[in-house]
Amino acid sequence: MRIERFEDVIAWRKAGELSFKIYNVFKNCKDYGFNNQIQRASVSVMNNIAEGFERKGNKEFKYFLYVAKGSCGEVRSMLYLGLKLNYLDSYNFRELYNLSLEVSRLISGFVKTL
Repeated sequence: MRIERFEDVIAWRKAGELSFKIYNVFKNCKDYGFNNQIQRASVSVMNNIAEGFERKGNKEFKYFLYVAKGSCGEVRSMLYLGLKLNYLDSYNFRELYNLSLEVSRLISGFVKTL
């Protein structure tokens, strides 16, 4: 399958799923700083994939994919903090953690194909 739009990129779709779940899990979190940071990090993953794709050059696209991968790491780091602060339970932690790992792996695989 030829990828013609960023919407065709599986990593972008999974990153969107991650963002949606992050927003839902933390929608009642009263810690605005924490909530804002983890939401922004999750949205950064999908937006950097989209922005890099639209640049149309593989070198620039790779740069944005690495930024997106870094944001996946930030999400995972924030998840550990959220777990310690009891902002989420272990089930949601594991689900979001595994999804962020999957997105990170998809991004790595995509970088290798470029």
